Amino acid sequence: MGTPDAPSRRHGRPEPVHAGMAGTIDVGGDLTVNRLGFGAMRLTGEGIWGPPADRGEAKAVLRRAIELGVNFIDTADSYGPHVSEELIAEALHPYPDDLVIATKGGLERTGPGRWPVNGRPEHLIEACEGSLRRLRLDRIPLYQFHRPDPAVPLEDSIGALVTLREQGKIRHIGLSNVTEEQLRRAQRLTPVVSIQNRYNLGDRRSESLVDLCEQEGMAFLPWAPIQDLGGNRLVAEIARRHGVTPRQVVLAWLLARSPSMLPIPGTGSVSHLEDNVAAAAIRLSAAEVASLTVEAG
Repeated sequence: MGTPDAPSRRHGRPEPVHAGMAGTIDVGGDLTVNRLGFGAMRLTGEGIWGPPADRGEAKAVLRRAIELGVNFIDTADSYGPHVSEELIAEALHPYPDDLVIATKGGLERTGPGRWPVNGRPEHLIEACEGSLRRLRLDRIPLYQFHRPDPAVPLEDSIGALVTLREQGKIRHIGLSNVTEEQLRRAQRLTPVVSIQNRYNLGDRRSESLVDLCEQEGMAFLPWAPIQDLGGNRLVAEIARRHGVTPRQVVLAWLLARSPSMLPIPGTGSVSHLEDNVAAAAIRLSAAEVASLTVEAG
């Protein structure tokens, strides 16, 4: 076991930082991944639109993530659109045996920063089949419904995902941007293995869903996990104490908050990726975790 602020050591030498230092989590009961993943949204252009400024750098980030032990990558057909999925395949296919790729469907893109929702069954089926082609997969390990559509009954949208699973095109179903009531409605139709909602120190509206995921064996994927840290003096104080950055403190807090938590910090920079993965080695004390949780809650 390492010290709170450094990787563990063998024979006096620090071990290389590895995503596995965060421990593992089972997704769906049969997919075991290291509990620090990678979100591939930021590999695209400005406004999550179009290709990145440096396609080579974007692919280098993905390859470095694999080298650092990341074996869970989260993306969506709407990132780009399509760009993120295409980059993943270009950089990593044929995939490592232990890599789990999760993608999402249910949003359209009409321009930079624009995300119209579309939960019609025919759209979800078309989106999933497009993701299969772009990712060069026969079956998507985790397919998540990106956002419920108020114009479409939730049961119709989930029913399309159930059909896709029955056809062998997806392995597990997850939900994103949902309430507990919507989760329960979906669970009447199918097992749900993950929830992906906005969650960070300042936005705790999904607090009860984090606990519910822990109780029911689902993974919780926090999006926008690192937000509004500039004025948080407690985070800055803990960062100084451990000799790390505020971003790393927040990632370490998420990992300590619940064993169901599967953080997926994203970046388009290799150096930022390495800093994020280094958070897997940080061990906050129980008092530090409690103080962050209480202050943020």
